Amino acid sequence: MAEKGTVIKSTGSQYVVRAEDGSLHTCRIKGKMRLDDIKSTNPVAVGDYVMFEDSAVSNEDEDGSITELLERKNYVVRKSTNLSKQTHVLAANVDQALLVVTVNFPVTTPVFIDRFLASAEAYGVPVVIVFNKIDRYTGNNLEELETYRALYESMGYTVIEVCAKKEIGLDKVKEVLKDKVSVVAGHSGVGKSTLINRIEPGLNLKTDDISEINNSGKHTTTHAEMHKFSFGGYVIDTPGIRGFGIANIEKEEIAHYFRDIFKVSSDCQYGNCTHLHEPGCAVKLAVEEGRLALSRYQSYVNIFESSTSKYR
Repeated sequence: MAEKGTVIKSTGSQYVVRAEDGSLHTCRIKGKMRLDDIKSTNPVAVGDYVMFEDSAVSNEDEDGSITELLERKNYVVRKSTNLSKQTHVLAANVDQALLVVTVNFPVTTPVFIDRFLASAEAYGVPVVIVFNKIDRYTGNNLEELETYRALYESMGYTVIEVCAKKEIGLDKVKEVLKDKVSVVAGHSGVGKSTLINRIEPGLNLKTDDISEINNSGKHTTTHAEMHKFSFGGYVIDTPGIRGFGIANIEKEEIAHYFRDIFKVSSDCQYGNCTHLHEPGCAVKLAVEEGRLALSRYQSYVNIFESSTSKYR
C-alpha cells in the first residue's frame, strides 16, 4: 500500500523519504515520471511530497518505490548543466529561501542577487537576504553593504548582517528559521554550511575555505538534503549556485517579478512596454530621476536580454 512522505535527501538515483510516522525509507523512482509544469533534469527534488511503496515488507535488500509526485506549492530552480534540459529543481515546498551573499570574499554581484529574487518571486518563494562575513568589510565594502541594505529593505525584503564564524547576528537568523522549511542558497564560498553549523552545531555540515587563487568558493555540498533544527523547523542545504534560472517565463513577464520596476511600470505609456527603448517609459524616467536604482534596472536589462547566460 502506498504511503505519503517527504523527500529529505536526493543523490541522483536514490531518494530518502520521511514517512508521516517519521520513519525513513530509501526509494527509487518507479517508471518514468514527468512534470507537467517544468522541464527538469530531476523529476523529484528534496522537499517534494510523494506517494511511495516500501519494498522492505517483501525484500529488505531492495529499495522502495516513489510512485507519484504530489502537487508542489512552489519550488526553487537553478540552470541545469545538461543542455537538453532547462532547469534543475533545488528544493520544493519551502516556506522561504535564505539567500546568503557576500559583498566580498567572494563577491556576489547585484545581478546575481536580483536574478535570485526575481526567480523566487516568480515561483512564490519569500526571500530573506543574509549578508555574511561582515567582520571582513572595510571602507568601500561597508558602503556597498549599507547601500544594499537600504535598497532591498525599501522593497520589503528582510536583510540580516552576520558573521557566521564569529557568531555575530545568528540570533536574528535563528528567529526567521524557527518552525519553517527553509532553503539556503548562494554562491559556493559565501559560508552557507558554516552558517547552518553555527546555528545547529550537531549537523556538522562539510565546509571548506574559498580558493585563494580566484577568490571563489569550492563546492562542498554535492547534493541537496533536508535537516531538522532542534529549535523547530527544517533547512535544505543545496549545492552552490553559479547560474540561477528563470524558466517558463515570457520575457515580457520578467519585469513583473522586480517589485520596484513593476510598481513604476503602471505609468508607462504602453501596456506592453519592455522598458528598453519605448517612448513614454516610466521605468527609464524613474532611473533618470533617481527614484529607481540603476543597479536594479541594469539587472533587469541583463536578464531580459540574455536568458541563457550565467551570472555571477
